[in-house]
Amino acid sequence: MIHVDPLEAMHPDAPARDAGPRSPARRRVLAHAAALLAIAAGPARAAAWPTKPIRLVVPFTPGGSTDILGRAIGQKLQEALGQSVVIDNRAGAGGSIGAAEVARAAPDGYTLLMGHIGTLAINPSLYPQLPYDPVTSFAPVAWIARVPNVLVVNPQVAARTVQELIALARAKPGALRYASGGNGSAAHLAMEYFKLRTQTDIIHIPYRGTGPAVTDVIGGQVEMTMTGAPALMPQVKAGRLRALGVSTLRSVELLPDLPTIASSGVPDFEAVQWYGIVAPARTPPEVIALLNTEVNGALGTPAMKARLDSEGAEPVPSTPEAFGALIAREIARWRPVIEQARMRPE
Repeated sequence: MIHVDPLEAMHPDAPARDAGPRSPARRRVLAHAAALLAIAAGPARAAAWPTKPIRLVVPFTPGGSTDILGRAIGQKLQEALGQSVVIDNRAGAGGSIGAAEVARAAPDGYTLLMGHIGTLAINPSLYPQLPYDPVTSFAPVAWIARVPNVLVVNPQVAARTVQELIALARAKPGALRYASGGNGSAAHLAMEYFKLRTQTDIIHIPYRGTGPAVTDVIGGQVEMTMTGAPALMPQVKAGRLRALGVSTLRSVELLPDLPTIASSGVPDFEAVQWYGIVAPARTPPEVIALLNTEVNGALGTPAMKARLDSEGAEPVPSTPEAFGALIAREIARWRPVIEQARMRPE
């Protein structure tokens, strides 16, 4: 039987005064204890979980939004669980290679996927023979964050607003290019949606990951991209990229002076990335419950909130069931856009 000391289970970032019977800290302690007791009462193989390092597969190259957020949450899980959380970048095929590897892994909680809108909602409509099913191959663990896409251009591009960029693209069909993290990536989808809504002809240049794509926009080899804020904001703040608009319906608190694309001549435009952790299907529910409790607890700490804010990400603590429902909704939402844009993985 596992002994649980509530004081030791409390997250270190929770202030002492926040320990009343109805406080968030106390609720996290009780949830943590309940999950541990459930594990102790479960099968013997899960009774002492975790007893070895956990591998968190990031299905993209280092430097992109998925990698940045995966490393942040991995560090918090490591602190909470007392075991190493190893980040394993397995890029390729729009995230499908890494996702398929996790789907095939043993359902014991020691191999997890840092999933996002591409791997879990776009790929089913993009790849006719996807080696996994986002709904049946995985057990949802936790929804981590919503991240706005930001439309950015190289500072040498003669457009300082979304309207000016649209006008420039219409005046020179096929002359402008946009970079993405690969065919089928979230940036690919966002820009194809933008092209459909603005009736513009902008050429897609796919890269093997967000990091290389952003690097070439900075270098001027490609004119623009629209991808997650975490990979872009340091470059925007340093003046190496010019931000034109954000892809949310409402302004982002971190970027109050940046207009939305929806308010810049493209009504109701919204293309938001989201991120969350999934495990192989049939992972013990008590392990899922413990991981969910710890992820939600991490998202509530001041340090994690500040980290996400600095990256332009909004934490979304939720239940595994709510995250699973989001995945199903987003698959249905983006399928017609992918078909209309005739997006192909290669």
